[in-house]
Amino acid sequence: MKTAVFLRNRQLAGDRRILDLKKRLSEGGCVIYDVQDREDLSRDDTDMLISIGGDGTFLSSAALVGDSGIPVLGMNLGRLGFLSENGPEQVAAAVLEGGYEIEDRTLLHVETSAPAGSPGVDSWPYALNEMTVHRFGAAMLGVDVCIDGERLPTYWADGLLVATSSGSTAYSLSVGGPIVLPESRVLIVSPISPHNLNVRPLIVPDTSVITLGLHSRDSSVMFTLDNRTVEAAPCLKFRVSMAQFSLKRVRLKGSDFINALTSKLFWGEDIRNGRQ
Repeated sequence: MKTAVFLRNRQLAGDRRILDLKKRLSEGGCVIYDVQDREDLSRDDTDMLISIGGDGTFLSSAALVGDSGIPVLGMNLGRLGFLSENGPEQVAAAVLEGGYEIEDRTLLHVETSAPAGSPGVDSWPYALNEMTVHRFGAAMLGVDVCIDGERLPTYWADGLLVATSSGSTAYSLSVGGPIVLPESRVLIVSPISPHNLNVRPLIVPDTSVITLGLHSRDSSVMFTLDNRTVEAAPCLKFRVSMAQFSLKRVRLKGSDFINALTSKLFWGEDIRNGRQ
């Protein structure tokens, strides 16, 4: 098996846990090589990419593998992670023994009305967790939203977020969005710090086409694709839909999303529940 290793924080390159992982995989017959960008990745013969770090590193890995179909396995070095949920001690054994499954994760495809070649717009117009539009200055943002051509009332807020089911435990959760099981085929539309109390997150099928138009007194706005940020003119329009390819994510056998919620977010923590 040919395995790429992506480590965004190069200061950790000498970490004993990482060195031990590479040694165990090499001794088990894997061909290991390091990657830092898309040009380093051997797309034709790489069987797996191991993303070492937190969920932010995993998001960078998703952009790195692109539409190659190379599965990504997230290894966490100790912080909160839902995409990178596996500890170093689990990864080597699972890879060498085949103790994993490949699951498909929906990606968003975001098209804009900006001219082709505009800075930051066309480099990688996809997101695994979410895309957002957000005010850049002090003025609130008006966001016109259409779902499959049907107009919603304008959102007046700091911004608006469209998330996949994978992103339900990320930014979407912090703005009051629902927790969604990763295999659910839905998108989440949530206002960010709305300026009225009678709007709530909206769940739509992941086959929906969502268009966004903006109103702002500021000269620029921000939009984000996962952990990438672009400054743009407020006249920009967006078309958000499900990408025509998915991210292949490696899930170790025995992994459980509900257990991850309880252990990482202390979901349902209540003295009356006792120890499960």
